Amino acid sequence: MQQDLYASLGVKRRINAAGTLTRLGGALMHEEVVAAMAAAARASVDIGELQDAASRTIARLTGAPAGIVTTGASAALTLAAAAAMTRWNIAKMAALPNTEGFANEILLPRTQYTGYAHALRAAGARLVDLGHNDRDTGAGVRGLETWEIESAITPRTAAFAFSANPSNAGDLALVVQTCKPRGIPVIVDAAAQLPPKSNLTKYLEIGADLVAFSGGKAIGGPQASGILAGRADLVGAALAQQLDMDVPPETWAPPALIDRKQMKGIPHHGLGRGFKAGKEEIVGLLVALERFARSDDRATNDELRRRLESIGKKLSKVKARIVDASETGRVPQLHLQVKSPAVVSRKLQAGNPPVHLSERFASQGILIVDAQALRPEDDAVLAAALRKVLSG
Repeated sequence: MQQDLYASLGVKRRINAAGTLTRLGGALMHEEVVAAMAAAARASVDIGELQDAASRTIARLTGAPAGIVTTGASAALTLAAAAAMTRWNIAKMAALPNTEGFANEILLPRTQYTGYAHALRAAGARLVDLGHNDRDTGAGVRGLETWEIESAITPRTAAFAFSANPSNAGDLALVVQTCKPRGIPVIVDAAAQLPPKSNLTKYLEIGADLVAFSGGKAIGGPQASGILAGRADLVGAALAQQLDMDVPPETWAPPALIDRKQMKGIPHHGLGRGFKAGKEEIVGLLVALERFARSDDRATNDELRRRLESIGKKLSKVKARIVDASETGRVPQLHLQVKSPAVVSRKLQAGNPPVHLSERFASQGILIVDAQALRPEDDAVLAAALRKVLSG
């Protein structure tokens, strides 16, 4: 049915061996998640009340005091930045993205400045980069240091943004130790840091105030979903800027996450209004999150490795190497050493069906088979396509 649907739209179904990339639709949802979304679509609920329920589930599974479902990790970062700058001040909420006159600077290590930082700027934040890049560029051995953070903090500092990866947890601990005593919220971008599922709690245990996760990658939820988990006051301020606020003040029943006394009024539609999460996305994400939390990382990785080994054995004319999950930090991968990776990738994408590999290490002559979003029934098709292109 799915293939017929896409064919009727003139859209090609693709073999995704590139991972849970947004441009390829993210993860493949389990039937249980699809069924839950379909059921959710056939009823009316109060979205604020539903987000309260989501918060309870997210809190239970992440260890955070609170959490909300967002329309992706990028939206979670924008909402996090907005909440850090406004807290419960509805006049500031109404002013965004104009942040003149109040603390609007978000500190960001130079080593972590990526295209995703635009999500923070979208809220009206001014990014202040700090530190040196010696260790990451190979120019030296030193990384982020306390004095570099302290020297960047001013009365206009609203938050510290941290882009997590498998190797920088030590730097996050340093950031937390420096920022916490000064009341500066630490926002962690952990969009693609699952699996392992232990990362659901890791960054919050280190002391992060807000953590953003993608819902449409390893969690297996709707592609347009994400999680913002952390401090209840900041999560509540983020929710206040996401909800439909075209409500009569006299009859509005705020969700428990929103502290109406602290807010001293009712805001109008906030900066996050365009990031509204529907009931289907919220329910789908929660069902997927429960499934992910019950999953066994080792069993999942063993099965992925078995499939990758089988694919690799069929590629006798190419140098192929299995890279273990302990090395990638997430899941096992099959690395293919090829000449002219861009040419190979173009030929694979031009095939019938089109095949996509990860090009993360293409500059090093490596294309990657990542099976997270690869259907088992497509393994043989993938191997055949690889043999055809690589033999040529």
